[in-house]
Formats: sequence, C-alpha cells, structure tokens
Amino acid sequence: MSPIRYLLDEHVDPALRTQLIRREPDLVVWMIGDPGAPKRGTPDPEILLWCEANGFLLVTANRRSMPAHLRAHLAAGRHVPGILVLNPGMTIGATIDELLLIWGASEAEEYRDLLLYLPLTS
Repeated sequence: MSPIRYLLDEHVDPALRTQLIRREPDLVVWMIGDPGAPKRGTPDPEILLWCEANGFLLVTANRRSMPAHLRAHLAAGRHVPGILVLNPGMTIGATIDELLLIWGASEAEEYRDLLLYLPLTS
C-alpha cells in the first residue's frame, strides 16, 4: 500500500500547500513548477503521464477539460493514481480538511483511475 502524495496544478492557490503541510508535516505536496515536478505550462496529458510515473494524485481546479484528458489517457491503456477536482464553492479550510481526511483515512490505490469531485464527504 502506498501513501497518498498530492500534486497541485498550477492554478491552485499555493496557500493550500502551505496550510496542508503546516497541519500535517508528513504529507507530501508538490506543485506544478516545483523542482522535479512538471514545469508550469505543461499540457494536461503530460501531467497525467508524470502523475502515473511518479505516483501522485493530481489536485486540480480544471473541471472543464480534465475529464476528457483522463478518458483519453485511460483509452490509451494508461493509468493514473487519481484526480481530485476542487470545488470552487468550498472554503480553503474545508478543502484542507477534506484533503487531510483523504490522506489520513485511505491508501493511494483506492483512487486509481478515478476522477472525483470534492467534497467526497458531506
């Protein structure tokens, strides 16, 4: 079983990472543009390949095109550790709580090839 690691897309507020790590220092949270992560401006299909190769769940605000990118990725016989789509109606505090709950209560394999919209809990 693998621990959950998050890759935040470049359109996610960096404060999300700061607050996640402040609350849970053992959590691995990278952002697009970090050393070792995809560069800013990397096309979504390449980000999915990177997530697959490196075992990171993608946290994105991209509700419009990410579902289609995931379908194409899976149709090509590829896999992805998972995609969590942020809810613009959630506060940053609620989003942090949700991501910490997911991290603390589940294993990365549970999200394989899934695209899920936050909140998972209600």
